[in-house]
Amino acid sequence: MGGVGKAAAARKLAAAAAYGGGGLSLAGASLYGVLRTEALMARRMIGNADGTPPDATGWYGHGRPGPALKMVLLGDSSAAGYGVESVQETPGAHLASGLAEGAERRVFLRSFAFVGAQTRDLARQIDAALPVQPDVAVILVGANDVTHTRRPSESVRLLADGVRRLREADVEVVVGTCPDLGTIEPIAPPLKQIARHWSRRLAAAQTIAVVEAGGRTVSLGSVLGPEFEATPTLFFGPDRFHPSAAGYSSLASVLLPSVLAAVGVIPFEELVPEAFRGETVLPVAQAAVEASKVPGTEIDGTEVAGARRGARGRWVQIRRRRRQPEADAETPTTEVESQPDGADAAESPDRAAEPA
Repeated sequence: MGGVGKAAAARKLAAAAAYGGGGLSLAGASLYGVLRTEALMARRMIGNADGTPPDATGWYGHGRPGPALKMVLLGDSSAAGYGVESVQETPGAHLASGLAEGAERRVFLRSFAFVGAQTRDLARQIDAALPVQPDVAVILVGANDVTHTRRPSESVRLLADGVRRLREADVEVVVGTCPDLGTIEPIAPPLKQIARHWSRRLAAAQTIAVVEAGGRTVSLGSVLGPEFEATPTLFFGPDRFHPSAAGYSSLASVLLPSVLAAVGVIPFEELVPEAFRGETVLPVAQAAVEASKVPGTEIDGTEVAGARRGARGRWVQIRRRRRQPEADAETPTTEVESQPDGADAAESPDRAAEPA
């Protein structure tokens, strides 16, 4: 399928999500039963995610000046950091430490992500997160929707609803789109090929929906880049599905530049798009397809001649931001006595229920 066809397919899926359409599963009815069987087999091979990941909730950037930034982490096991042993190895610790260093401010992180979460679980995570009054929310979700063969239009709609709620509360939103599940070894054919197509199409539709709802996306592509395919033993954990500590560090390094941009803390050289890196302005559907080809591509809404939309939809900016040097991940602390005004609310809400 050419670029125009892929853009049209992504736009159609996003539209179906927005208007309640159905019937957009990638496989026909004759393949659907096979896919569900293959998905069950893949989940058995991957195994149940036993144990709770280290909780990255806490304060980072000790000794840095205020006012502090507040960040919440929402989504599934890739956000929670399933499979690592220490909190410093979680993506949340890497992101919060990097944000504290890049912004030269203290950062309070609250993680609501849990293992096994699907997009339909975002609503209650957001219910729990909003009392924190975060400055920015980072969302990683979608992979479990694919392996559970959820209807893509429903997944996209629920994600858009969640982003919209956060933006209405004046929270900046960065969404890491669904990774390319075709690189996951336990997933066997024919689900492997369908999962690759499904996850890429879902990622493109997520991009359209998130930008339309006021957020920005970062493409995770082939599980954050060719290094994962080249050295899976380094970047994947023992179950060959979840990232290793090195994988989570790489994931955070891809997301961090966009998190910094979301809160208005970016290097001077990043302010102006650079054409030689493929940074340009395109209609959102076309940009979503381009983003799926290059991991780490950020898509955010923009204007052309004062207009937010053109004949082919919302104008967006493609950015391929330089990865920041990876900061040493900190161990979070509970600096209750040094919280900024209103941050005490971040400590009080009960944690969302976290099913196994």
